[in-house]
Amino acid sequence: MTTDVRVLREADWNTWYDNLVRAFGGVPESSEERGLYNALTEYDRSLGVWDGDQVVGTASAFSFRITVPGGASLPAAGITMVSVAATHRRRGVLTAMMRRQLDDIRSGGEALAVLTASEPVIYGRFGYGIATHHLNVEIDTTRVRLSVPPGTDDVRLRYAAPAEVLDACETVYARLVPGRPGMLARQPGWERQGLLDPESDRNGASPLQCVVAERDEEVIGFARYRIKPDWDNAGPRSTVVLEDLHALDPAAHAALWRFLFDIDLTSALTAGGRPVDEAWQYMVSDVRRCNLRMKDSLHVRLVDVGAALEARTYQTPVDVVFAVEDAFCPWNEGRWRLTGDAKGASCVRTDESADLALYVRELGAAYLGGVSLAALAAAGRVRELRQGALTEASVAFSSVIAPWLPHGF
Repeated sequence: MTTDVRVLREADWNTWYDNLVRAFGGVPESSEERGLYNALTEYDRSLGVWDGDQVVGTASAFSFRITVPGGASLPAAGITMVSVAATHRRRGVLTAMMRRQLDDIRSGGEALAVLTASEPVIYGRFGYGIATHHLNVEIDTTRVRLSVPPGTDDVRLRYAAPAEVLDACETVYARLVPGRPGMLARQPGWERQGLLDPESDRNGASPLQCVVAERDEEVIGFARYRIKPDWDNAGPRSTVVLEDLHALDPAAHAALWRFLFDIDLTSALTAGGRPVDEAWQYMVSDVRRCNLRMKDSLHVRLVDVGAALEARTYQTPVDVVFAVEDAFCPWNEGRWRLTGDAKGASCVRTDESADLALYVRELGAAYLGGVSLAALAAAGRVRELRQGALTEASVAFSSVIAPWLPHGF
């Protein structure tokens, strides 16, 4: 097979995107959603694989900044829109795109590549490790109650049209980004994603609604949600569908969740993609009736091991030598000495004996502090070569706040 990997031209976007839609089942997106991703596409970071005049593979990247432990905002390539035509499976199309992408990312000086996977089995072989998880919940609000912290009643809530309070909501979001690993600093245009509201995606629920939390006339939190109406012989049993919620302090957080629990004519609350350590879990009267389910979220790939490990800080002092395997990006292979603490870090090549041996995928999994190196070692993914090195590194890599990806891409 003769194929050609090309940088996407604007004139070819519709053909390229149609191939992506077909690979994901062929159901057309709304014009609203299609238009947004057309506007967000970075053409110089988008690839198409062509077989003659047909597009048989797509891949793109967004230029993001992601918070890493310690609060730094690190440039990262957000890998997205990856597809291979079913007619061209097992012919090296995906490998060719991954190879080109990672080479380009390295040339551009980004130390990290990140993605969310439609099929997690695909990306481990390219060095991506699952670094964050999120919670999906279904709460029986007729039987679960919240115990809220002091000050909750001092928070004022009011309805607002989502578009009218967008700037205030984005200000809340931006203030939260430095405090949690994995959060993405919104680049221009991405604020529109939270307002996407095509009727075809509502699954019978209402148009998007919004309530903001205020104190002293300042917006300190917001929730975007829908109501999915339902009735039976016993009366109303509608569901609140939470789309997005952010708050600057415990009282605002509690006030918003209490509001969602208490909406008239509803008996259930569903939410997806929530942080695994979100505070509402510790305010509920019966966590079993919240039906928590954890799912993988952000997959992280260290494109430059030294630069990535230097960019974050560490919970406790650490001085370890990693023996890193990375057949797909061989420039990362070898031994790296990491020294660091809560103030900063250095990671340089060394000839010293290794303390821990692992594949780059495991470094990506542990990078944001949500996956323990010790847990990976228990699975046989990390080998301890110096006694005590595993505990030292595991504690140092950990994050007090669980990493979280707040939205997909």
